[in-house]
Amino acid sequence: MNFLFNVIVAVQIISALVMIGLVLIQHGKGADMGASFGSGASGSLFGATGSANFLSRSTAVCATVFFVCTLALAFFAHERNTRGAASQGTSVLDRPAGAQPAASAPAPTGAALIPGAASGAVPAAPALPVPATPAPSASGAGAVPTK
Repeated sequence: MNFLFNVIVAVQIISALVMIGLVLIQHGKGADMGASFGSGASGSLFGATGSANFLSRSTAVCATVFFVCTLALAFFAHERNTRGAASQGTSVLDRPAGAQPAASAPAPTGAALIPGAASGAVPAAPALPVPATPAPSASGAGAVPTK
């Protein structure tokens, strides 16, 4: 099963690369207009009309092989996940967000999330010294102006 999976992946990669090459070789619709003015490059390899038919059919065949390989890989991936989920209980997508698997310890809730609350002793806040406020001066240098 693993060998077949690797073969399908290799065929898919090769068909994708061949399809990319075929698309890059094809000329656009505007290339025929240039050939009519004396370029002559469009009739060099496959003839005047043969290149569009051959390259477009080859691209269609490569695209079909690519999509068949993609469907086969999706099928095999689903089969692997189905067999793996039977031993674990459920799929990752079936569990709610943030839920832990059944084999792990339950997540702490409530007072267990507060540091120091588990031992029962809650540390007191440290006492900070309060700075003394200066007495207002007679000259008004430290006074806040008001309107």
